[in-house]
Amino acid sequence: MKIIKKMAQKTEDHMNHEGVTIAFLGDSVTQGCFEIYKKTNNEIETVFDQRYSYERSVSDILGVLFPMVPVNTLNAGISGDTSGRGACRVERDVLRHEPDLCVVCYGLNDCSRSEGSVDRYMGNLRQIFECILNSGSELIFMTPNMMNTKVSPHLTDPDFIELAKVTAIKQNEGYFDAHINGAKALCAEMGIPVCDCYAIWKKLASSGVDTTELLSNKINHPTRKMNRVFAYELVKTMFEN
Repeated sequence: MKIIKKMAQKTEDHMNHEGVTIAFLGDSVTQGCFEIYKKTNNEIETVFDQRYSYERSVSDILGVLFPMVPVNTLNAGISGDTSGRGACRVERDVLRHEPDLCVVCYGLNDCSRSEGSVDRYMGNLRQIFECILNSGSELIFMTPNMMNTKVSPHLTDPDFIELAKVTAIKQNEGYFDAHINGAKALCAEMGIPVCDCYAIWKKLASSGVDTTELLSNKINHPTRKMNRVFAYELVKTMFEN
């Protein structure tokens, strides 16, 4: 990718080249959300811990590979966000900062069992992708992690248990697969590189790994350690394209 070449140029001639900026657009996983809990008014809240977001890990990895290159990262993840809302705010939250590379990750909050859900998701992604490509920024679409496949025994709150039942249906009955497959087909059509983390999670599941226990909230947020998978795969994708 051009951004790798730009970092190599900065390393070769530090005085006459600038650093790079990478923007991350997505939902709670992008933002750096982990466990969930209930506030005193029974509203569901999330534990935010950006120190362990995959955005920070990408910066750390690139800092090891290109120690002389300033890597500026912009985390535009918002808990509860969808691709539709992302399409509305991509200019405000991302493109006005003129990033060299945009990483887009949506799907967890877009997945629905309603008719037309996949088409709406793909339409929103197309709008986001076109805006980014028209800006001149490079683009990677990163597929999200799996949702839970069962109701974890670690969940005790009735509301969380009911939520886990719904998300398990979406995961186990192919609804989430359909959304991710649609997104990857769109990327193939538009020539957009895909960092396919979802495929890694699916491979783990098919190999006997209890992927539900790799989720910090036992529903859809990866643990802090599993967030490293996103970072490693993103850097790998940057070097391969």
